[in-house]
Amino acid sequence: MEVRVLSSIKEYKPGPQIPQSIWMTLGLPSRGARLHDLVHEGLPFENLERIASFLQVSRRVVSKTIGMSSAMMARRAKAGRFNAVESDRLIALVAVFEEALSLFENDVAAATEWMSSPVRGLGSKRPIEMLGTRVETRAVFDLIGQLERGVLV
Repeated sequence: MEVRVLSSIKEYKPGPQIPQSIWMTLGLPSRGARLHDLVHEGLPFENLERIASFLQVSRRVVSKTIGMSSAMMARRAKAGRFNAVESDRLIALVAVFEEALSLFENDVAAATEWMSSPVRGLGSKRPIEMLGTRVETRAVFDLIGQLERGVLV
């Protein structure tokens, strides 16, 4: 019995580490007036591809996360910018992912896997699916904080 349990445990192999902050990598300010202004004027559409690539997910996953249909996405591509609400949700996604990276010691693959997997502490929902509202986003931030402090959930 004990042998089966031990044989099912995988050896941890750290994924690629990021050398700088996620904000610098994406070319976005992490806080302050520049970030506020950027959200109000709308993030440039090309940020979608950068964010999706960094998070190792498809553009479709990111658009679904921020509550955008494919038709709306096509309109934003044509306009070249997201509106303030969509920009705010994209920034929230980046901020949550930054915290997940911290939790997983800058292992992008592990953070992405966690964000994309059902999590017991979130009612078996995927964290990436819980960023559509501030309440859900706060729940993901809170859970990451609890996990960092060793609180069992």
